[in-house]
Amino acid sequence: MNQTAFVILLLSLAAVPSHSLGQSGASEPLKLETTIPMAEVQGRIDHLSIDLKGQRLFVAALGNNSLEVIDLRENKRVHTINGLAEPQGVAYIPSANRLLVANAKDGSVRAFDAGSWKMLKSTSYGDDADNLRRDSNGDHTWVGYGGGALGEFDQEGTKVADIKLDAHPESFQLEKNGSRVFVNLPGSRKVAVVDRKTRTVVESWSTGGPLANYPMALDERDHRLFVVTRLPARLIVLDTDQGKRVATLPAIGDCDDVFYDERRHRIYAIGGEGGISVFQQRDADHYDELGRIKTVSGARTGYFSAEFDKLYVAVRKHESQLAEIRIYAPMP
Repeated sequence: MNQTAFVILLLSLAAVPSHSLGQSGASEPLKLETTIPMAEVQGRIDHLSIDLKGQRLFVAALGNNSLEVIDLRENKRVHTINGLAEPQGVAYIPSANRLLVANAKDGSVRAFDAGSWKMLKSTSYGDDADNLRRDSNGDHTWVGYGGGALGEFDQEGTKVADIKLDAHPESFQLEKNGSRVFVNLPGSRKVAVVDRKTRTVVESWSTGGPLANYPMALDERDHRLFVVTRLPARLIVLDTDQGKRVATLPAIGDCDDVFYDERRHRIYAIGGEGGISVFQQRDADHYDELGRIKTVSGARTGYFSAEFDKLYVAVRKHESQLAEIRIYAPMP
């Protein structure tokens, strides 16, 4: 963690009202079911993706320069792709059994055959290739990279388009029933709205004061965008029709992934402060924090699978704590 990030973390924790971080149990909104060790994995862990049919979880071990493959049937690590360059984003293409990995250090998006693990192609984006998102309306993938751009490429890795932004994009979400992309731009303190048909920025929205807006989730049915900031640590709910802020709540500190559970109308924010903030959506404009589930300091990324009804949390090595994946079941 660099000095700026460390200062942001300290200030964000200081700004959040104190909450007890309880152990996961039957009376809480998340129950810890099992842990999967990754004993040799060192350093920071970034984002995750999933293969539903094959029941495999893919973990970008940024600090270890590796991609870890977890068998969810047997709950064990079964393969490692070494020699990566600070992997950050991961995306799985079921139709081609192909795995995409975005690398921060060299700006590449590398494609692997997810059976043989042979690298098929490397597409260069120059610098800081980060989050990856699959377009459900086609066979294209989007990547955020560099000082400010979204790149679009096809299944073969051929570049299709680039959309310039005024800061590095962190988490972004694609509409399934529309053409918009919502993009967190913490460097310029806003959310950009991109039209992926015209490939232009059409709007920009403020978070209303809080800074360091990294993770994002979308409730498309209710037209709500969930953004979690770090300075101070807040959950901000935006109306995607007008961009107005409809709710702001204290949240777990140092959050890097947030997910929306459409079945339960809940939001799971995973924070490096050492916990998961769980929020209940009473209706589109009203939210309550149900509680904070204790995890481990530095564990701030994960993946929520609505199909498996599980929340996977990546735990980095910290002091005597070895790296692992924790699997939580939403309750009830």
